[in-house]
Amino acid sequence: MASARQARGLYGERRAAEWYARQGYEVVARNWRAGRSGELDLVVRRGRTVVFCEVKARATDAYGVAEAVTPAKQARIRRLAAAFLAEHDLGSVDLRFDVVCVTGTRLEVIEAAF
Repeated sequence: MASARQARGLYGERRAAEWYARQGYEVVARNWRAGRSGELDLVVRRGRTVVFCEVKARATDAYGVAEAVTPAKQARIRRLAAAFLAEHDLGSVDLRFDVVCVTGTRLEVIEAAF
C-alpha cells in the first residue's frame, strides 16, 4: 500500500530532521528535487559541515535497511548534492554523506556512510 509506505517515509524523515536539530544542525532543505534526476531527503548544516542525508524507513529490518543505499544510489545522491550546491551559495563547506535508518521506532545514524 503506497500511502502506508509514504507515511512511514515521512515519519522517518521527520525523526531524522529532529535528531539532527537536537545535535545542533540547521535543516537547510527537505525533499529537495532536481527535476527528474531525483530527490535529496534531507540537507543539514552545522558550521562549515553540510550533510546530505539519505533516510531509509522500514517497518522491519528483514530485508536490510542501510544496504538499500546501493553504489548506484550513492552516485545519484552525489550528483544531486553537486546540483544542490550549484543552486545554493553556501560558501566554502565540508561535505558529508549520511544514511539514517529508521526501523519501526528505532533510529540509527550512520555518519560518513559513503
